Amino acid sequence: MQNKLLKMSLLFLIAVLGLVSIDVLAHGVDDNTRAFLEQNQGIQFVPFLYIGAKHMITGYDHLLFLVGVIFFLYRSKDVLLYVTMFTLGHSTTLLLGVLGDINVNAYLIDAIIGFSVIYKGFDNLGGFKRCFNWQPNTKGAVLIFGLFHGFGLATKLQEFQLPEDGLLVNLIAFNIGVELGQFAALIFILIAINAWRHFPSFQRFSTLTNTALMSAGVMLVGFQLTGYFVS
Repeated sequence: MQNKLLKMSLLFLIAVLGLVSIDVLAHGVDDNTRAFLEQNQGIQFVPFLYIGAKHMITGYDHLLFLVGVIFFLYRSKDVLLYVTMFTLGHSTTLLLGVLGDINVNAYLIDAIIGFSVIYKGFDNLGGFKRCFNWQPNTKGAVLIFGLFHGFGLATKLQEFQLPEDGLLVNLIAFNIGVELGQFAALIFILIAINAWRHFPSFQRFSTLTNTALMSAGVMLVGFQLTGYFVS
């Protein structure tokens, strides 16, 4: 029985780390999507809806952050509250970033997104209280990092200099798609975590899992900063 619990814990850990093992460009844009965005004209609601959903589901940095956010949330209303804060943040800067043509270096913004994963793993480990005898406002932090995640989404679209014709509607469709993709991914993450919580191994391996989150965040930050300094 003990070996079975250990295997379940390790499988969940591998699943978390597996999100990072996706091609490092997965958060970018594939060739088919790139071709569509470069040739797009006018309102294309459904295609942008699909692209937004696909972008979130393959956005391992966003998903790793969400794993950290909900890891120790046991009540549905708390999950809803924190996910709503994150959604408000990234929806705001996604729209403002593109419509306002606010240019942010993609490597730096993605490095901050990677840092958000480090932050959440560190917070889940009680690092702020242990090291600094201080606890940041967790809701405020999720909102603030949500703003950076939204700029990360915006930078991907800004690369293609989308035409003004139908831009607002297309952005709204993209944002709705992002939320649908987030909701779909969240369901699977919650099912996995809630199932794991019924076993003693959850508490025993929670430290290891959140340490893995921090390690994944360090990898993301290192990759993006390397890209920034060599580009």
